Amino acid sequence: MAEFTLNGRTKVKTLKANFKENFGATLRVYKSASCKGGFADDDATLASIRAEGAKGGDLVVKGNMQVGNFEKKVAELYGIGVQVATADDSALADNSITLAAAGRE
Repeated sequence: MAEFTLNGRTKVKTLKANFKENFGATLRVYKSASCKGGFADDDATLASIRAEGAKGGDLVVKGNMQVGNFEKKVAELYGIGVQVATADDSALADNSITLAAAGRE
């Protein structure tokens, strides 16, 4: 099963590339947990854009994790918003499907 680990040293572009490579879906990374304020800079690390008060840490991302749970966990750990989109980035994935399934949509 596809999986990878992310932490505060992970750059946004690396996170998006790992996500695409492992699951086939597109990951949109925002500057804030509310997904407002625009997209995060690709060269920024997760720690550098982490919201004040967010605890950080490591997160193992697995294909059987539900989209909604993944998005919520990233917001909790890093205080940033992510949205999982289809492989062609034309629509957001349903929160109730797995990350692996999102890449097949």
